[in-house]
Amino acid sequence: MRAIVPLFALLSLPLSASAQSLQSGNWDLTSTAVDLVVPGAPGFLLRMMRGKSKTEHRCLPPEQSRAGVAALFVPNAEAKCTVERAVIADGRIDHAMSCPQKKGPPMHVVRAGTYNAAGFTARMTMTGQTEKGAMRIVADQVATRTGATCRK
Repeated sequence: MRAIVPLFALLSLPLSASAQSLQSGNWDLTSTAVDLVVPGAPGFLLRMMRGKSKTEHRCLPPEQSRAGVAALFVPNAEAKCTVERAVIADGRIDHAMSCPQKKGPPMHVVRAGTYNAAGFTARMTMTGQTEKGAMRIVADQVATRTGATCRK
């Protein structure tokens, strides 16, 4: 049961790669749970999470915005994820990474979607093994610019 919170937190893990230019400022990365299969988690809790969104607020300074979409996809250092595949070109995202767990084999995160100068839209599928069996979380992710200057 306690594993659900960290797993849902992974829904907003960013990706990596690209040269599409972005504007600096505030960006919101919103992940909306589409489907959740987490062995041992109460069904009512999974139903409550389905359709719920989590938004990560990011500040993209001018020096980082030059990196383009890749600046929004930098994995959180604390997650210690390894990028296995990052093909972000011609408006398309094909990204896969592996994230270690405290116990058991790593979680696999795969994203596919589209991007442009205004942000990205992707479907993320995270799979892995818990102590009680195989789990799978699917979420839709959207990044949008929310302001020209960063909030403090």
